[in-house]
Amino acid sequence: MIELPVISEESKKRKKPNWLRVKLPVGKEYAKVRKLVDEHKLHTICESGNCPNMGECWGAGTATFMILGNVCTRSCSFCAVATGRPPEYDTDEPRRVAEAIKLMGVKHAVLTSVNRDELKDRGAEIWYQTVIETKKLSPETTIETLIPDVKSSWDALYRMIDGGQEVVSHNMETVESLYRRVRPQAKYWRSLEQIKLTKEYGKRTKTGIMLGLGETKEQVYKAMDDLAEHGCDILTLGQYLQPTKMHIEVAEFIHPDLFDHYREEGLKRGLKYVESGPLVRSSYHAERHVNV
Repeated sequence: MIELPVISEESKKRKKPNWLRVKLPVGKEYAKVRKLVDEHKLHTICESGNCPNMGECWGAGTATFMILGNVCTRSCSFCAVATGRPPEYDTDEPRRVAEAIKLMGVKHAVLTSVNRDELKDRGAEIWYQTVIETKKLSPETTIETLIPDVKSSWDALYRMIDGGQEVVSHNMETVESLYRRVRPQAKYWRSLEQIKLTKEYGKRTKTGIMLGLGETKEQVYKAMDDLAEHGCDILTLGQYLQPTKMHIEVAEFIHPDLFDHYREEGLKRGLKYVESGPLVRSSYHAERHVNV
């Protein structure tokens, strides 16, 4: 069991700053996708995760889908996904996801999943088949796969990333010193090694880090240097927001000017593209990351 910090009175009183206010989604393309999702009862992470960028992304033809169920074998202190022993996965899921992507007319699909540590292949075959089926039905659709930590099961990694997707992402989530609190079942250097091997396999690589968990500037710079050294092409930086009172509390709301500074620093340190802002999430502007 993870020992989470007690929510302080100061934290309870802390209000979100103005720059974290979200505009309501609008536009013809958004309305079109919204109608399809409702009529056909399609599932997207954009919707279930209440993503602040849903309207903008759907308007640009991008949507995110979660595969392999909704119960995770990990218990990260920042994530609201249910933890436990997942049920058997659905072998027909790749076809259904591919059909949903085609029906929605998605131009760029992002696929993600819970961790499935109990599976010998970490769910790699479902990952592979989902990409294959999507490419079969929607050959013009580009794909990013946001894959979990495979715990050094490199054969599983190679199967996951061999389906023809254009971008492979694996989120670091935070700086090295906060891993024990934020990602207790993961290892900082193991995730870096996974990114390195993905790059060596010939894939465009991407990761995301949440800010506002108590990290220092120097620790963020160090993470950027480590990522550049291990072959990461794209980095997303966004503000951590506490999903429930049971999760780790926000240590700081990062000002947009500092996000701009981190963008410039990341580029100086060898990253090819840095998406940085308070409302940035892993899939934000994902369609732009295909050709960087």
